[in-house]
Amino acid sequence: MEPDEGVRQFFLRAGLGQPGEPVQWTPLAGGVSSDIWRVKTPAREICIKRALPKLKVAANWEAPVSRNAFEWDWLQFAAKHVPQAVPEPLAHDPVEGLFAMAFLPAEDYPLWKAQLLAGRVQATTAASVGSILAKLHSASAADPSTRSRFDTTDNFYALRLEPYLMETGRKHPELAPHLSALVETTAATRHALVHGDVSPKNILVGPDSPVLLDAECAWFGDPAFDLAFCLNHLLLKCLVRPAQRGPLLNAFHALRASYLASVDWELATNVEARAAALLPALLLARVDGKSPVEYLTSERAKDLVRACAVPLVRQPAAALETVRAAWQAILESQPL
Repeated sequence: MEPDEGVRQFFLRAGLGQPGEPVQWTPLAGGVSSDIWRVKTPAREICIKRALPKLKVAANWEAPVSRNAFEWDWLQFAAKHVPQAVPEPLAHDPVEGLFAMAFLPAEDYPLWKAQLLAGRVQATTAASVGSILAKLHSASAADPSTRSRFDTTDNFYALRLEPYLMETGRKHPELAPHLSALVETTAATRHALVHGDVSPKNILVGPDSPVLLDAECAWFGDPAFDLAFCLNHLLLKCLVRPAQRGPLLNAFHALRASYLASVDWELATNVEARAAALLPALLLARVDGKSPVEYLTSERAKDLVRACAVPLVRQPAAALETVRAAWQAILESQPL
């Protein structure tokens, strides 16, 4: 397969390759929101990404392609503050909705999700992710320009709040008022630059640092969303790797502790309380929202998620460890 003419012209126009030289184009799988190409030239390998107007999921899910430009801006911001934690940004075309960055080979940068699903769980990786997130949130909170540069509430609503929380409220009408209130609180909280998709599928475990990818949801808003979004995946993977439940819960604790220890833009207890309110809603969203996790296929597993999440959506906890303890209690009392 090869990309369309627009992608090829961007490649040449940006000086990423030379006319007439051999180029190998390989489509990369895994994402639902963009076309992504691995491009190999005689000189180097790069990655080119183009946002799609309609996401590749079963539900009808459309989103503005302007998110590509905000992802590029986030990548540049992160490269300035934690350069070891992002691929090098190379070129951008805001009109066509394309950007290029360095390609990081899997043999040196394995995917964190693949490691977790293979049962290789290291609390040190989770702690590093928490530390990187806190550094980015802190740097953006101290930079007044990020508030206006990432005024993307509409994008964030279309990509996160509506498909995750509002859709879940439609599936659970009794929870809709609670989820709507959570959406309003989250959308109105403006403290730091949020990545918006801090998932193990978007994190590479590099030799020196975890590397964050896929920041097309970037938004100056509530940093608690990033914390809750990532912790959510560590809980969910307990259902498919029950033998690793202990290490996964330890990783949860390590990420939480590392992150909260570095919060300096507001009281850490305030961030934690908002994350603790978001976490059960996000748990439920990954089985009943527009983007369910693909590895939870049994109704039994989905019911365990609901059993834990629904009471905590109705009556949110103030601490993340309370959510973790409720999750552990459900898994121990109702084993798969």
